[in-house]
Amino acid sequence: MLDKCRANNDDCLLGPSGAYLNPTAEQLYQRSLHFDRRARTRLLAGQGALLVAAGLFIADLRGHPGGPENKPLPPLNVSVEPTTATTLVGLRIAF
Repeated sequence: MLDKCRANNDDCLLGPSGAYLNPTAEQLYQRSLHFDRRARTRLLAGQGALLVAAGLFIADLRGHPGGPENKPLPPLNVSVEPTTATTLVGLRIAF
């Protein structure tokens, strides 16, 4: 749209109703309005989903003060045992 207006200023003249007199310019303007509305809707939907996810996360934490009951992967147990000459490091993964 900017390129079109910079190339020929007459293409960007507005009529009494506020619409562009050039049908191509008006079509470009209406198209940009459509995509702006669509982008705004998607941004609001994304923010809403983020708020819902945060609310559900907080609700889940409040329901189990000691943490969740069923952890899909139990934590790794790492142990270090110092000996006289070396240090032994062990790793246990529980299934």
